[in-house]
Amino acid sequence: MPRFVRVVIVCLFLAAGATAPARAAVDDLVDLSRATVVVRRDPRPPAERAAADVLVEEVERRLGARLPVATDWPTGAPVTIALLSGTAAAPWAGAPALPERRDAGRAAEGFQVSVTRDARGTTVWVLGADGRGVLFGVGELLRALRWVPGATAGPRGIPATMDVASAPAYPIRGHQLGYRHHSNTYDAWDEARYDRYVRELALLGVNSIENIPFQDTRVSPHFPLPRDEMNVAISRVCARYGMDYWIWAPADFDLNDAALRARTLDSLETLFVKLPRIDHVFVPGGDPGHNRAELVLPWLKDLAERLRRHHPRSQVWLSLQWFDAPQIAWIYDQINKEPLPWFGGLVAGPSSPPLAETRARLHQRYRLRDYPDVTHVVRAQYVVPDWDPAYNFTLGREPINPRPVFYASLHDRIASHTDGFISYSDGVNDDVNKAIWSRKAWSPSATPREILIEYARLFFGEPVAERAADGLLALEKNWEGPLATNGAVDGTLSSWQRLEAEVPALEGNWRWQQALFRAYYDAYTRHRLLRESAIEQRANAALLPPYAGTAADAVARATAILAEADTTGSHDAWRARIVALGAALFSSIGMQMDTPNYKASGTERGAVLDFLHYPLNNRWWLEDEFTKVLALPSETERRSRLELLARWEDPGPGGFYDDLGHVGKSPHVRKARISQANPPELEDGPTPHFTWEQEGRSRKRLAWQVSLRWPIALVYEQIDPSARYMVRLNGNGDVRLRINGVPVQPAVPSTTLGEPKLFDVPLDAIRSRRIVVTFDDIDESDRNWRQHSRVHEAWLIKVPPGRVGG
Repeated sequence: MPRFVRVVIVCLFLAAGATAPARAAVDDLVDLSRATVVVRRDPRPPAERAAADVLVEEVERRLGARLPVATDWPTGAPVTIALLSGTAAAPWAGAPALPERRDAGRAAEGFQVSVTRDARGTTVWVLGADGRGVLFGVGELLRALRWVPGATAGPRGIPATMDVASAPAYPIRGHQLGYRHHSNTYDAWDEARYDRYVRELALLGVNSIENIPFQDTRVSPHFPLPRDEMNVAISRVCARYGMDYWIWAPADFDLNDAALRARTLDSLETLFVKLPRIDHVFVPGGDPGHNRAELVLPWLKDLAERLRRHHPRSQVWLSLQWFDAPQIAWIYDQINKEPLPWFGGLVAGPSSPPLAETRARLHQRYRLRDYPDVTHVVRAQYVVPDWDPAYNFTLGREPINPRPVFYASLHDRIASHTDGFISYSDGVNDDVNKAIWSRKAWSPSATPREILIEYARLFFGEPVAERAADGLLALEKNWEGPLATNGAVDGTLSSWQRLEAEVPALEGNWRWQQALFRAYYDAYTRHRLLRESAIEQRANAALLPPYAGTAADAVARATAILAEADTTGSHDAWRARIVALGAALFSSIGMQMDTPNYKASGTERGAVLDFLHYPLNNRWWLEDEFTKVLALPSETERRSRLELLARWEDPGPGGFYDDLGHVGKSPHVRKARISQANPPELEDGPTPHFTWEQEGRSRKRLAWQVSLRWPIALVYEQIDPSARYMVRLNGNGDVRLRINGVPVQPAVPSTTLGEPKLFDVPLDAIRSRRIVVTFDDIDESDRNWRQHSRVHEAWLIKVPPGRVGG
């Protein structure tokens, strides 16, 4: 998004903090606190029965009034809310005529919510095409409900003109909520907490929940129930709301092992017998799992046979992860040549073939489900592009991560190839992203801000709905561009602080706590980055000659300067608030935001409090290097090495330096390429890769923890045509370099990080006054991606006259 657009969004948010948006007048609302709910007599579909309970309980939660429920039309009620599915006429004597039904409300899972008035009073009709339609209609009503947290005055109803007919655009709309230790939240939930979250997802239009019943055999310290009991409980919750229950069941063992194969089928069937509802079983082809296709398809068939003995309409699904091209072709041949009633379709997970290709090759009788990762931000399917490394070192892979604009745009680009989605999620850190996917799959034309206003109204109330929505958008903008120069981060915090003070009744609301946590965390990280960067500059200056005393004295002075980061800072109150919000989130929703206190399953699993003090300068690396320096045999060597450390990034007069994966320190890295599309268009370039070593506590130089596989190009202008230049590269492994299109061999080779390679720049390139460095790809498919060659830093050095070599 262009910078000026980002600035406008943030400015609007800041301006909104001073003045609340205009609100609907009380006279324009139907006051639901005075309503009676009328339902038809059983039998009713489970979702329709649940809809009445949801409506009564959620209205009470927001308005403080417990609505009576009747099966006969009430006389004298000022407001009646009628819940009804799949019928052409009202089944209640004395009821008004149904409003004219519109086509959208008649489609599967569709609904119509209309307000009518006559002499008998006001009627709010929630008419569903089926049971789910009634439940989703209640969701529409509650998202439109005006209410004030902690108050009995103010707006407290729905618009009197409400008249909405709607049906979902995509039939599969769901999220994975796996009860396993791996999760950063779900493993702390009991059945009631699962029920609450599943209900809230249903209010956003979700119709599917996926559990992980077996994978990850570790026992979480937070489990309130044994895993086998919770597997059944989640199924029971789905049955209660009439939602599809999926399980993710990888074949992560050798299918050639006949005995283990038989035992696994028996274990799965034992589960199937216990479940009150199961609709689909998803078996990933890989991640985990490494069985060949000719073993996997028979496994699916046998699995389906056991499943359908007890749940005859259930189906099995497969993803093409891990399979090579010949195996994929064989799978298509097998599933396409004749109908397989037990086979539901394919799932497109990370590393699967492209969605468009999959849809084109898959027979139309089968469905295609997307499996988007909405929970991770680095080392993931959908990384945050050009994320500032300071965020990586602190927030890590699985933080609270509202990315509404990104995920709405992604859905717009890819969803049309599919029949819907069930997201990959490891906790509620991605709750906003779930809301975006859920609502976009229902109504693709909905904008991120429209979705967020409804989300905020549903969970935070009417007075702050628009400002909170803009605040969530601003949190996404916090992650764009270099953090050091992103002053909007402070403005985002200021606005959330005003909201925090304005609505103390939301103090215990976990979604509110999440937004506050991120606003404080981002601002605290920014100011810590600014402070610690300045400290490092002073420490480096202390290492440069001339200085008083010996090299050891210089090391002592620099070490003392670096230690200033441990002293009290001007923003320590923010840090205390962050810690308090982390404790509140553990209490309110079970989020595990550190490893020592809240027992997160790993430092990479949302444990962002573990990294509140991770150095945002090169302190640890310098301290380790100081130890090596002091062990050198001569004072001359010690002084020389200290100067090298202090000037590490300095390219010298007329030179240039890039920290290639750092959005704020890579001015010469080309960020996008021109595609071969017709007409040509820009495509995103390679994304920085952040390594993960020593559980996130690596002591390496910060630039050595972020890299590019290969930059598209390094482009240098302002070249002196009469000078000599050298390219200096620091990275892991090999590099095949071209300068202005000409292959160049290293003058000083190296494959070791910290020992840079040197390349002489050809004279023709220098005389052109523009140097373009590009990289030929290297096939390293035989290695794990962690061992792939990467480039971390680049210098273009103007060689002083008379200097020989590097």
